[in-house]
Amino acid sequence: MESQIDLYTTELIKLQRPWRGLADAELAIAAWVDWFNNPRIHTAVGAIPPREHETNYYAQLQPRPAAGVNA
Repeated sequence: MESQIDLYTTELIKLQRPWRGLADAELAIAAWVDWFNNPRIHTAVGAIPPREHETNYYAQLQPRPAAGVNA
């Protein structure tokens, strides 16, 4: 978590200052987190966005039967 905080501090907070207020900084942080998790291309997961990688991962899992159900 510390490296994430350092990353957005470097990429967002320091580059876009001065901030007019806390609300402006909070909105910018929320937008950055959305970008980081959704449209950002990540080479470690096949040059696709993290959200797409997560969707693909869960789509390929086989459903497991519910506990206590006898087939």
